[in-house]
Amino acid sequence: MLDCADMNKVLVVAALAAAVCPLMAQTADVGCDGAVAAKAGRSGPCTPLAKQIDEVLSAPAVARAHWGIDVTAMDGTPIYSLNDGQLFQPASNTKMFTTATALALLGSQATFETRVVARGSFNTPANLAGDVVLVGGGDANLSGRTIPYVPPALRPKPTPGGPALPEPDALRYLKQMADDVAKTGLKVVNGDIVGDDTLYPWEPYPEEWSIDDSLWGYGAPVSALTITDNQLVLKVAPGAAPGQPAVITLDPIAPYYTVDATALITGPAKSGSHVQIDRAMGSKALRLYGSIAVDAQPDDEEIAIHDPAEYAAMVFKSLLEQRGILVTGVAKAKHRLPTDSRGYYAASHETVTLEDRSYAIAKGTPTACVSNCAAPAPETVLATHTSPALIEDMTVTNKVSQNLHAEMFLHNVGAAVLGDGSTANGARVVRAFLTTRVGIDPDDFVFFDGSGLSGHDLLAPRATVKLLHYATTQPWFADWKKTLPIGGEDGSLVARFGRTALKDHVFAKTGTLGEARALGGFIECASGKTVIFSIMDSTHSPHSSEDMKAMDKIVGLIAAAN
Repeated sequence: MLDCADMNKVLVVAALAAAVCPLMAQTADVGCDGAVAAKAGRSGPCTPLAKQIDEVLSAPAVARAHWGIDVTAMDGTPIYSLNDGQLFQPASNTKMFTTATALALLGSQATFETRVVARGSFNTPANLAGDVVLVGGGDANLSGRTIPYVPPALRPKPTPGGPALPEPDALRYLKQMADDVAKTGLKVVNGDIVGDDTLYPWEPYPEEWSIDDSLWGYGAPVSALTITDNQLVLKVAPGAAPGQPAVITLDPIAPYYTVDATALITGPAKSGSHVQIDRAMGSKALRLYGSIAVDAQPDDEEIAIHDPAEYAAMVFKSLLEQRGILVTGVAKAKHRLPTDSRGYYAASHETVTLEDRSYAIAKGTPTACVSNCAAPAPETVLATHTSPALIEDMTVTNKVSQNLHAEMFLHNVGAAVLGDGSTANGARVVRAFLTTRVGIDPDDFVFFDGSGLSGHDLLAPRATVKLLHYATTQPWFADWKKTLPIGGEDGSLVARFGRTALKDHVFAKTGTLGEARALGGFIECASGKTVIFSIMDSTHSPHSSEDMKAMDKIVGLIAAAN
């Protein structure tokens, strides 16, 4: 016999069954696995798309990774979500937040000026008693890079069997400024050649950049005076026969690093390339060891320049001397050391009020002097160089995921809005923009740099989708969307989606850092609709790309379902 309480329970269960069974009948053919969904942290209806994504993420090669996904229509209507409020390492997805802030606040046509000034007095028009100073203004493109960015398919191709096409001179803009200085009639500099990067405090490495990264070009130190992306190209070619020394060249040539390659030899044919490179922190000595096969192609490595302002001064001194200008002093750097004693987290979270206008970077040089300062030396401008428009550099930055340029955007917005281009000030401005204008939850992100190379950066997928949706409502959206890599076409997506129907229909920023990966942007779907998406994963199996393959499958499923 059932008592009244038990009978009530039966009636409640029956009522729930009556309500739920029709829904189960509608979705029975979908067959979503509740255990898989629960393990994945997915909530929401058991749609065909949800089932398909569950199946992809339950595969043994990716099931142990932590996944987060958010997908919405262009108007913000939710389509699918999985752990969308949890935090992941964004890697280079960070660049979308940095570049959107810079574009919105500085404007697409903003430029940055590098100046050559004489600080001192002229005894005669040809004789300077003082220093020639190369003043960095935040230009990331004092290099041989082709601007505007050209997609791989449209780049000039060499004649079959002919020589490779020549690359633009990496030092071309420094040479132009050196020519302009020579045209002033200057013949003698009784002083030094100074590389001045004091627009930013000297904070070459943001927090949590790996010490291993500092050797390589992708981890080059951040400086307001940036030359050739603050990196040199080290080329290692085999000798003429096994056992002979390898052939080493550095480009552009400058007496900056010494190279010890006594432990690097030419190996036998088909033995492969096993070149290792070391540089101690603060050192200007490179040590190469290992082997390179006699039949191997040259091994090109991008090596970071330890002190970019010092290197720029050394190169500029050499260029002036080549033009017949005598320099009695030395080449050296002028840095401005940080003075903010607060911790980074507190400083970067301090409130900033953004005005409704475009900001510009002041061309003056900040000074750390507060009181009892010596009068500045008289200053005469000898030469200037103006950068390409901001949007041109932004295209390079997002297409090829250029870390240094993203860091310079971060510093430049700090310099423009707050008058000081520190890392924390740049992060303050980005945070203010994202929380007050975009409307992102302050707890959905924290950025310790502008590129995503910091392991401290954290981001929720829904924050990416929120940014992307906001961008679609802004007058600068069309320009900014063009900076994103295109699937199967260019940038960091050139080798993804190229053999599928998604070629030219995915516009998204990639991100890779250790065992974390991210992809966020826009998908043009089978129906003709466009959706916004963010897919992130962390703690995937080391040295594996299975998570990337799963990510691309999910993009295809989203496109087919919408």
